[in-house]
Order: sequence, then C-alpha cells, then structure tokens
Amino acid sequence: MQVSLFITCLVDTMFPEVAESLVRLLQRQGVQVDVPMGQTCCGQPAFNSGYFEEAREVAKTWIDAFADSDYIITPSGSCGAMITHDYPILFKDDPRRLALVAKLAERTYDWTQFFVDVLQIEDLGAQADIIATYHPSCHATRLLGVTEAPIRLLNHVRGLRLVELPLAEQCCGFGGTFSVKMPEISTAMATEKVMHIAETSAELLLGLDMGCLMNIAGRMKHMNIKIPALHLAQFLDRASSDAPILTATKGGNL
Repeated sequence: MQVSLFITCLVDTMFPEVAESLVRLLQRQGVQVDVPMGQTCCGQPAFNSGYFEEAREVAKTWIDAFADSDYIITPSGSCGAMITHDYPILFKDDPRRLALVAKLAERTYDWTQFFVDVLQIEDLGAQADIIATYHPSCHATRLLGVTEAPIRLLNHVRGLRLVELPLAEQCCGFGGTFSVKMPEISTAMATEKVMHIAETSAELLLGLDMGCLMNIAGRMKHMNIKIPALHLAQFLDRASSDAPILTATKGGNL
C-alpha cells in the first residue's frame, strides 16, 4: 500500500518532526509513503479570511499535486477539513474540479482514522509510563468526525495512564486567523483550556493538531505551567521506539 502525505504548512515550516514521526509509524506497518513535491498551502488561511479567489488559486495547485493519490494522510484535522468540507464550497461553480474534489475528499484521512479504519491497526507496540491527557481539536472532531480513533490507539499504549480532560470539547482559542483578529477572546479561551489541563495533574498534553498545541503550549508558558505538549504521532513514534518521550523538539517548547 502507498499513501501520499499532506504535510501541511505549519508542520512543514515549524514542526517537521511531526511529519517524520508519522512517516516512521506508517513505514513500520509496511506502508510506502509518497510526499508530492507540488503541494503547497491548502488555502485555509485565505479562505477563513474571506479571500475566496486567492484561496481557489492556491487550492488548484494542491488538487493537481494529489490528483493521482490513492490515499491522502494528514497530521492536521484542520487542514484535512479544508479538503473535505471547504473545497466543495470553493468549487461549487466549477463542475470539473468539484467532481475531482469529491474523489479527493473520499481519499483524505486524518492519520489516526487511517490506522484504525483502513489499516485496522490499533496496537502499535507502544509503551510509556506516564500520565497524559488528550485535547480533541475542533476541526478534527466536528468536521472530520475523529473521536474514537485517537483514543483506541492510546488505549493500547502499555503503562499509559490517560486522564480525561474536563470540558475537553471546548475550543483552545486558536482557530487560525481567529487568534490574530480576536486576541483577547482567544487568550481567554486558551487560559480556560490551560486551567482544565492543569486540573488533570497530567505530565503530558497530547493532541492531533499543531495549531492547537502551539497555542496551548504558548499560553502554558506565559502562565508558568510546565506541562509539555506533544503531537500524538510524535508520542506514539517515541513510545514504540527507544526515543525518550519528553525530549523537546526543534520547534521550541513542544
């Protein structure tokens, strides 16, 4: 089996270790990974800001890059939702591209769903003696329907104590350009999220989207709460190898 990796801008430019971990997890299951070199931004920042024409032009490049992919795997529910949920809106008046978008949307998966639903693999042979809590990001949960897959993967990590996050369904306040346009509201939301994380007494925060984790980690730093944040792919990669779980990445405080 071969999959195409939709690496996403934030991961590519700031957190490449996430993509590297995901590639290793896939390769350990015998999956061949292709990274289409023609891919660029999916167009989400422009789309969310109301620049639909500009978003369409960027999206066309993305569509061309993945047109022949059998499976498209992404480490970001936010970017995945752009393909499955927002591209049909962008191209509603372009029948040819709308048909292609429909096919691409059917092939696009959050990586946890791909492991659990397509590969039918839940046990990655991971082990970690640590207390962790999990933040379900909004786009992955509400637009992609990613709810059970991450928890199933975590339930098979030997030694892990997974603590439920209070009011986990609440947004962390990032929302892409929302955090820039509405900084006071975003900060208040992030503060509340951090307080709930601290209530769990977890030693580690896990999540599926680096936008959320970057926002939460930044707020924790300002509040002097020392709970590392880690993408689930990185955690499972390290937990299923000899790598230490809490080693900081090049991206900074994550």
